[in-house]
Amino acid sequence: MILVSSCLAGMKVRYNGTDSLDVHIQKLVEEKKAVTICPELLGGFMTPREPAEIVGGTGEDVLNGTARVVEFSGNDVSDMYIKGAYEALHIAREVNATLIVLKENSPSCGSAAIYNGTFENCKIAGNGVTAALLKKEGFKVISEEQVSEILLHQKL
Repeated sequence: MILVSSCLAGMKVRYNGTDSLDVHIQKLVEEKKAVTICPELLGGFMTPREPAEIVGGTGEDVLNGTARVVEFSGNDVSDMYIKGAYEALHIAREVNATLIVLKENSPSCGSAAIYNGTFENCKIAGNGVTAALLKKEGFKVISEEQVSEILLHQKL
């Protein structure tokens, strides 16, 4: 089973109440080849919510307690991001996920890039909190930017 970020399947769960629809991912969900998750909602957030970025490192650092996830207003919401990551891990195990496709640049789901914590639209290489945990636990995690090339090379 493939696990995908809910926003990529067209669900309006992003921080600003929008989606990031990817028609390939939506089709996988419709064909029951993929299951959706939103780690931020699993962590207790509502939609819409304040934008948040990782300050002082990456998702791995948040999990280790050396960085934090902070909302634009300055509220530390690291615990909610960590909770959502562990809930996503539980679901990944429950559905025996063979591939996980997460929304790039997100403080939860970024699997190659995240925002740098300045709220100035600057990105750095790194994982979000959920992507970091899932990778650490041995899951194959990719972004929506890699889905097309994966679909070309394997029949899902």
